[in-house]
Amino acid sequence: MNQLKWMTSREDAPWQPRAAEPCTGAPDLALDGTRHQRIKGFGGCFNERGWEALQRAETRQREAALDALFGDDGCGFTFCRVPIGANDYALDWYSHDEHDGDLAMAHFSIARDRQYLIPYIQAAMRRRPELTLFASPWCPPTWMKTFKAYNHGRLRPESAVLDAYALYFQRFVEAYAAEGLRVEQIHVQNEPYSNQKFPSCLMPAEQMRDFIRDHLGPQFERAGVACEIWAGTLEKGIQHGWAMDESHGYAQLAHLILMDPEARRFIKGMGFQWDGKGLVQRVHQAWPDLPLMQTENECGDGTNSWAYALYVFDLMWHYFTNGVGAYTYWNMVLSEGGESTWGWKQNSMLCVTADGQVRYNPEFYVMKHLARFVKPGAQRLGLRGPWSAFALAFANPDGRTAVLAANPYPDEQPVTLDLGGQAFRCVLPPRSLNTLQS
Repeated sequence: MNQLKWMTSREDAPWQPRAAEPCTGAPDLALDGTRHQRIKGFGGCFNERGWEALQRAETRQREAALDALFGDDGCGFTFCRVPIGANDYALDWYSHDEHDGDLAMAHFSIARDRQYLIPYIQAAMRRRPELTLFASPWCPPTWMKTFKAYNHGRLRPESAVLDAYALYFQRFVEAYAAEGLRVEQIHVQNEPYSNQKFPSCLMPAEQMRDFIRDHLGPQFERAGVACEIWAGTLEKGIQHGWAMDESHGYAQLAHLILMDPEARRFIKGMGFQWDGKGLVQRVHQAWPDLPLMQTENECGDGTNSWAYALYVFDLMWHYFTNGVGAYTYWNMVLSEGGESTWGWKQNSMLCVTADGQVRYNPEFYVMKHLARFVKPGAQRLGLRGPWSAFALAFANPDGRTAVLAANPYPDEQPVTLDLGGQAFRCVLPPRSLNTLQS
């Protein structure tokens, strides 16, 4: 008889083992025999404020926190994001070349990253040596923008500036490689359709397409840069019908970029976050062989509630059932309160209190329920039955099957689960997350 490992989390009792009983009868949740996308992995974003917070934690708790994020018994993150220059969770704003007019990138330097981001990544790699990265800028060097500021504004359109920006990306990949850190993907611009008060840069779809086609792609090709180019991270979109703002519809965003055959030749995938989730279904339908990923988990308001954790499960369900192969959390660690440089309080997986204690927030368990049991190379399995609206299933490379099932209701729910040949009766606790592994 097959054994079923079951871990469950509720707001007042996270990460508890439970037992399921073999049974007979029609299943509420069963594999439907179909196989879908391969899974690249799970991770979070390395941000300066996260590393700063960890330095204030008591040493044993800091090491335990890193184990919880990257160790075999924790989330085991394998694929994480790193900013190229400052984002809104940098300690202050910077780029890697603020020397006006340095088209040859003679002054390019990652010295700032050696203070904060690289030690953070290296601490992760001591636990997860195979860790790889994807990277994106929130803002280019300010002299490359239409006015010299980290926030607001656009990328200058001159060909010499765009060539220099392509070289900037190359230098970043090479500099990280020299530190022993593999940047596997470049996503061209974080949230290219949002004019933000924090580091940002507008990049309309036409400009992203042309920059990839005429500058970044050819530069990487000529230089033999072993790094994929992705069209991301797209943060606008619609889920159904036409957009209220026609500049933010599928036709005006993703399709416009992908329909150009020369740009498409260089694009290895597309990344989505926030309202970009409304594009995922259409992109996957139109381009079923194009790898997709979720690039930034929605961040809440700093209260780290269990209700928001269940919402994050819904986000995961939406992204994975629509074809993404990777899911990335935003701030893995923050100081208690989670305030950004411009005053937005945000959730995090872990937080460090004023007295140096590490607290494990609800969304840590959401991520662990999936990342701990779904390994790189796993394949998403199709599900049938009424509870398939609250569940995801994956076949791991070692042959084991993992199912993540939520119970969003205030009462326990009996669910009959059939993973192929053996049915189990699982009574899901109220408002719980559950991972079941055969």
